Amino acid sequence: MPPIAAPIAILSALAEEQAGLLQHMQGARDVVLAGRTVWCGSLWGQPVVLALSRIGKVAAATTATALIAHLGVGKVVFTGVAGGVGDGVQVGDVVVGTSYLQHDMDASPLFPRYEIPLYGRAVFAGDDGMCGALQAACNAALVRHRDRAPAVHRGLIASGDRFVNGATEVAALVGRLKAAGHTPLAVEMEGAAVAQVCADYGVPFAAVRTISDRADDTAHMDFSTFVQDVASVYAQRIVENLLKTLSK
Repeated sequence: MPPIAAPIAILSALAEEQAGLLQHMQGARDVVLAGRTVWCGSLWGQPVVLALSRIGKVAAATTATALIAHLGVGKVVFTGVAGGVGDGVQVGDVVVGTSYLQHDMDASPLFPRYEIPLYGRAVFAGDDGMCGALQAACNAALVRHRDRAPAVHRGLIASGDRFVNGATEVAALVGRLKAAGHTPLAVEMEGAAVAQVCADYGVPFAAVRTISDRADDTAHMDFSTFVQDVASVYAQRIVENLLKTLSK
């Protein structure tokens, strides 16, 4: 009898970012871990755990740790929205994170700025195979938004416990990162923390983020509408394509 495959965790910060996935889950059962309700079942031929990380690095790290330690998930995929800060990264585009950094980590002068203390590095890499599969899933899933064909980007995603929403703030943040040798494509609030947890446990991780705004002074405008009408649709299609590919 073949061994039972370890489930794949699909994480999002907001319920709207996972809209539709639970409705497609077969054999769904709920489990409460660390005060969070998570759903176990199968999606498109793969054993899956659906969970909301909640917002912010600590909440996301708690969720990822609970899923790995208590449910034995074998891979983690994060899907949601982000602010675009890279050149050419526009609203409606998608960024597949190949690496992750905490833009608010600063333990200087004890350690270089951005470096995680006692890890000897600032950047955690996404899993190559999963990043490639996510990019292929994105290419097959995306549709035109506002008369523009969305692009799929691969690169660094920066995370921090702040909703970045000012042009001046973005310019300063990106400038500091580039001065330290890091060029981010997007900013959000969870990915780097989950990447660190997955590195600790040796669990493959990748994230895909739909760009909801340019992290500037208009970042708060129409956010809920975008998440519901665009990002959640992309997420469902991307996850479906990814899981079907992994089932082959």
